[in-house]
Amino acid sequence: MNDINELNLKNILEHAHIGIIIHRWDTSVAYVNPKALELLRLDYDRIIGKSAYDTQWHFIDDRGRKLTVDDYPVNRVIRTRKKLSNEIMGVIDDSAKEISGFMVNAYYEGEGGKGSFVIVTFIDISDAKKMFSFEDIVENTQDIVIVTEASDIDYPTGPKIVYVNKAFETLTGYTSDEVIGETPRILQGALTDEAATKRIHDALNQGKAINETLLNYDKNGRPYWIEFNIIPLVNKYGEITHFAAIERDVSESIFRQEQLTKRNTDLRVLKDKLEEMVASRTEELQKAKATLEKIAFFDPLTQAPNRRFFRSQITKLISASQRHNTSVVIGLLDIDNFKKVNDTYGHDFGDDVLIALTNAIQAIFRTEDAFCRYGGEEFAFAVAANQPQDAAALGQRLLEAARQVTVQAESKMVTITVSIGMKILNAKKIKDFEHTLSEADSALYQAKHDGKDCYVILE
Repeated sequence: MNDINELNLKNILEHAHIGIIIHRWDTSVAYVNPKALELLRLDYDRIIGKSAYDTQWHFIDDRGRKLTVDDYPVNRVIRTRKKLSNEIMGVIDDSAKEISGFMVNAYYEGEGGKGSFVIVTFIDISDAKKMFSFEDIVENTQDIVIVTEASDIDYPTGPKIVYVNKAFETLTGYTSDEVIGETPRILQGALTDEAATKRIHDALNQGKAINETLLNYDKNGRPYWIEFNIIPLVNKYGEITHFAAIERDVSESIFRQEQLTKRNTDLRVLKDKLEEMVASRTEELQKAKATLEKIAFFDPLTQAPNRRFFRSQITKLISASQRHNTSVVIGLLDIDNFKKVNDTYGHDFGDDVLIALTNAIQAIFRTEDAFCRYGGEEFAFAVAANQPQDAAALGQRLLEAARQVTVQAESKMVTITVSIGMKILNAKKIKDFEHTLSEADSALYQAKHDGKDCYVILE
């Protein structure tokens, strides 16, 4: 072999001492070398073909903050069309208790777009402790962290607390000085689940990790629900020296589910009375929750989704369409001559017309579509579309549905028509759906100008 062009490039990659991953432009993994599999603790089948949106990826920056999917190396290169140089990142996976630290570089080959590739290379810097300040991460995380000794876990003396972070102090009201040397049992009270505390004790006694949800009390006696993971910490000889509990306040979630279960042997005499009170309170919370949800997300007159709910739904729809590279139809629908209807028959009759129209057109939309009463006699909608003619078909169905609406007014049946404006474009070109909606409004204006009872589509 006398020519460098005769070298086997794939063979070089296979024996490289740095991790190399090659992504297609849709972020799916086209190639991964053995060193990358070793560093990420993954086998070939768990990574090849997977995209950056796969749930197994968890990245943090050099300050311990969780990265969004858009900030993953491959997505940053695709979004900015710029290379990534010597970026420090941490990778969290379910096979190791420690965070893996990497120095990452990434760039793309080709002209950008379909047919191009993004090459990501990384080296392990986990042993370079100065790259990550884990103490800063633990102190500033929003999760509660408690570390106890493992030498004595039995009531009443152990396990003794040796460390708590700032999040613990904020939630419980106890300072670090007040709890160091105490046991986590000071956070338990009358309604703390004894069966759960026994499961925790048994897991610690066996040196095993455990996940639990428990009712605790803060310094002032306020109850709160904690979801936590307890893991054993070992020294270099494999001996368990401490237990670390990573906790999160889930009170809001628990109370929304209204599944609170409260048991305590000291209150057995009052058990029946307590269950009656909990059942009554649960019913009140369910009614209050249903009322709040209707107020927050639904129009009180027509029961159609309101603008707030529409914003949430259209954001999800656009994101899904962008991933599948499909188009989106965004439109506005307005009742023709609605002021004349109100002036002729009264506002109560106008309300009946709005309700009847809502029932007629809402049935046309699918669960994944976005639809709402946008205001007055105007409705907004958004649907995914595979072809331009899908918008025309939708417009025709909405017109027909409106024409079928009839409302009794004294001795006669009143019918209505609507005008519709729509904008269709590829989801990846939508930067601000409000702007697209304003274009649909222009199309609606054109439909009104063209004689009403019709639709206009802007492409």
